[in-house]
Amino acid sequence: EMLELPDLEGATVTIAIENAYPPFSFIDEETGEPAGWDYDVVEEICDRLNCTPEFIQTSWDGMIVAVSNGEFDMATNGITITEERAEIVAFSDGYARIIQRMMIVLDEDRFETVEEFVEGDFVIGVQTGTTNFLTAQELVGDERLVAFDQFGAAIQALIAGDVDGVVIDDVAGQGYVGEADDQIELLEDEISSD
Repeated sequence: EMLELPDLEGATVTIAIENAYPPFSFIDEETGEPAGWDYDVVEEICDRLNCTPEFIQTSWDGMIVAVSNGEFDMATNGITITEERAEIVAFSDGYARIIQRMMIVLDEDRFETVEEFVEGDFVIGVQTGTTNFLTAQELVGDERLVAFDQFGAAIQALIAGDVDGVVIDDVAGQGYVGEADDQIELLEDEISSD
C-alpha cells in the first residue's frame, strides 16, 4: 500500500552540495550548469512532497556539521553512512554500495596492486574529511598522505606526479576517469566497501 506523503506546501528546502563529485554532483562542462544524480533525486522528492529545492554550493569539509547545526535542511553529495556521522545527522536509507579503489596514472609501472603501493614509499592524495581519507590513513599513515579540499585537486596532483595514487570511491572514480581516460585509471583491487 502506498505511503501517504506529507505536503510541504511549496516550502523551500536548502540543500548543501559540493558540485565536485561526479556522477552525484558536478558542473556540466557543456552547459556550465550543475547536474548529477543528487539533483535529479532531490527534484523528484520535491515534486512528490511539494517543496522547492534551493541548492547551495558549499565545501565538503564542513558540510555534515553544517547540516547538524541547522545551517542547511539537508545535504546530498554521495555521502557515506558512518556511525560517527550518524551521531549528528539523520541519513536516508543507503542507496549505493560504494567500493573504494586506488586511482593511478595510465601506464604506471612502479606498482601493480594496492599491496605493492603500501609496501613501497609511495604517497597517496586524498580529500579531507572523507571515508577515503580514513582508508588512506589506515593504508600508509599520515606521513605518506597529502590532503586536498577537493578530489579534483588530488587528481590534478596525481596527473602532475606530485602524488602516486588517489583513494576514491569507485563510482566517482569512474566519473573522473571518463573525463580523463587518456591520463588516469583505477586499479582493480577493492580496498573496502561501504
